[in-house]
Amino acid sequence: MELGYTLSCEELGPNELVRNARAAEEAGFAFASISDHFHPWTDAQGQSPFVWSVIGGVATATERIRLGTGVTCPTMRVHPAIVAQAAPPPPP
Repeated sequence: MELGYTLSCEELGPNELVRNARAAEEAGFAFASISDHFHPWTDAQGQSPFVWSVIGGVATATERIRLGTGVTCPTMRVHPAIVAQAAPPPPP
């Protein structure tokens, strides 16, 4: 069994998300999923960084944890070319 960790973009800023991903890896989580929200769910949350930039930050701060978006919308909300340009290449 593998356990994963959820990184919530609508609740935390980018630096906190990167720190949490690193801590999840150090704690032994096998994977993490990160939300791709254009806007927070409520006004009290007040976050929603560009998920693909955060993924790049997580990639530089971690070594083993697998990471993917919970959902992404390369159609109406974000043009597919922006997602393609922002998405990091797979590891060799």
